[in-house]
Amino acid sequence: MGLDMYAYTASKDKADQTISQREIAYWRKHPNLHGWMERLAKEKGYSYKSFNGVELELTWEDIDILERAVKHSQLPGTQGFFFGENADDYYQERDLEFIRKARAELFLGLKVFYNSSW
Repeated sequence: MGLDMYAYTASKDKADQTISQREIAYWRKHPNLHGWMERLAKEKGYSYKSFNGVELELTWEDIDILERAVKHSQLPGTQGFFFGENADDYYQERDLEFIRKARAELFLGLKVFYNSSW
């Protein structure tokens, strides 16, 4: 068991109302990024009992703020039973790659989401 984290795009087919999702990033035990996402969800007014399995939509502004936090080592220290240790340095390049992909998907008019499971 452990903290599995995903980012994906979603688009809705207007003809048959189906939703297709495509994963654009995956992290295993990156607790500080998860803490950043949880803080963002609270700021946006999301309501949840536990920040596990919560689909969080990310906007252009969110991605810009995340990029600054990653580049300046400002992800909040986050702990949890299944979360593992600080992995910011290990995941920094993958975080920046996710940010590039997220921007491209948003530019194409798709929505970008974060979700997690532990």
